[in-house]
Amino acid sequence: MTSPDPKPEVVTRFAPSPTGYLHIGGARTALFNYLYARGRNGKFLVRIEDTDRERSTDAAVKAIFDGLAWLELFADEEPVFQASRADRHRQVVDLLLESGCAYRDFLTAEETGALRDAAKAEGRPFESPWRDREPTVDDLARPHTVRFRRPLDSAVVVEDAVQGQVRWDSAALDDLVILRSDGAPTYNLAVVVDDHDMGVTHVIRGDDHLNNAARQSLIYDALGWPRPVFAHIPLIHGPDGAKLSKRHGAQAVHEYAEMGYLPEAMRNYLARLGWSHGDDELFSDEQARAWFDLSGVGKAPARLDFDKLAHVNAHWIRMAEDDRLAKLTLDVHLARGHALGENDEARLLQAMPFVKDRAKTTLELADQTAFVLKSRPLALDDKGRALLSGESGERIGRLRDRLALFASWDVFALEAELKAFAGEEAVGFGKIGPAVRAALAGGSPSPDIAKTLAALGREEALGRLDDALQQTK
Repeated sequence: MTSPDPKPEVVTRFAPSPTGYLHIGGARTALFNYLYARGRNGKFLVRIEDTDRERSTDAAVKAIFDGLAWLELFADEEPVFQASRADRHRQVVDLLLESGCAYRDFLTAEETGALRDAAKAEGRPFESPWRDREPTVDDLARPHTVRFRRPLDSAVVVEDAVQGQVRWDSAALDDLVILRSDGAPTYNLAVVVDDHDMGVTHVIRGDDHLNNAARQSLIYDALGWPRPVFAHIPLIHGPDGAKLSKRHGAQAVHEYAEMGYLPEAMRNYLARLGWSHGDDELFSDEQARAWFDLSGVGKAPARLDFDKLAHVNAHWIRMAEDDRLAKLTLDVHLARGHALGENDEARLLQAMPFVKDRAKTTLELADQTAFVLKSRPLALDDKGRALLSGESGERIGRLRDRLALFASWDVFALEAELKAFAGEEAVGFGKIGPAVRAALAGGSPSPDIAKTLAALGREEALGRLDDALQQTK
């Protein structure tokens, strides 16, 4: 007795068209394909669908790969470029012609347009007269397209892993052009051939491709090839529920990087955007790979929620290594025109533990660490001078001298020391904090005083206090 054949290895693919940047919807589709394959020890592949040579650009190809690299969604094999496989596509067209599942159509574009308009006016699908006509030798010398001969009077049924069972009347689909008059294969034919040859078992894509599943299923059936599992996921809508557009804000993946989001936060957020695992909102990559399943994908469009994205990003900033955050924050400062100093990264690294809990993006990390990168002496504005003059200035001078004798520069020890000093001076800390902050940060945002002192380090902090007191003498 022979054992049953094992299930084929799960193979998914992300197949963007290089006519623009990698947008957030495409990024989520790539992520879903990646998670589904990774969670089943399968393969995740990438195919660039560049059959539209006029609209495809090298810049868009680079943007797609850059976006996938930033998200750390790496394919298991070298990417496939669809246009390079045109000979294989034409070979399959010949097979369909030989089997009678395709036919040559010698209508001109003008004739096709006129017949299509007439069919529309009469409420029937367009039908080429060449569907049931044999071309002559002279006909074959003329330019022509090749159309797929769909079966008539039958239903096309797709068991979609997200949408459920979907049915179409084949008569309503018309005969699809699979080879243009210039010899270029069309999208639906190329997709079927490439998915079959790449061993794709699951086609996970946006539900704007749902109607393509009907046409592609007919081509699979005509070739005697097994259909993949189709899973059409709802599109992403804007916060207002309308179809996502530029007016809703940045959509391209590289724009989210520039807005200060971490790739692990984007993966976490995008995974949860239209898919759920109980009530879990924050989860690791390992958990996402283990949990992700098509049964958890909803049928309703997901809404982009920037507040939730910021919440997720803040969590992953808190979890990130300080040295990595220091490098990312330095990049933001440099992009804002900051002149690179020799010890800037080290200074940011020292400050990071004291500011990361308050930031939702790396842009906010840059805002909150600007005080660290200031060069001495910090210029005091009129408000700062007033705070450091007279009795208040004398008090800050005493605090400076006390801190100079302080052996530990640990943030918790500094908090205790500041509290003790305020008690001995018989004043609330509100009489001390603003003046110290003016001296240490020079008007820039900074955390509480103990953390600001710890972030600057002993020598820098004492030096800034000395500079400020000297300016008010």
